[in-house]
Amino acid sequence: MDTIKILIVVVLVAIVASLGNALFHLSSGKGDSRKMAHALTFRVGLSVALFLLLMAAWYLGYISPHSLPPGR
Repeated sequence: MDTIKILIVVVLVAIVASLGNALFHLSSGKGDSRKMAHALTFRVGLSVALFLLLMAAWYLGYISPHSLPPGR
């Protein structure tokens, strides 16, 4: 597998982990909203970084879109 595809999967896993971290802080009942807000802010930052990474990889030719086969 290409390095860029591995990097994309790693960033996606980090986004899900950050979302899980925010859910943990939400459901822990301690009322510490700072940690939850920090985790969600980190997730949004990772999502924007992933979007920019995908656009740069597409522009540079590291990844390419593909279409469905004819007849679908």
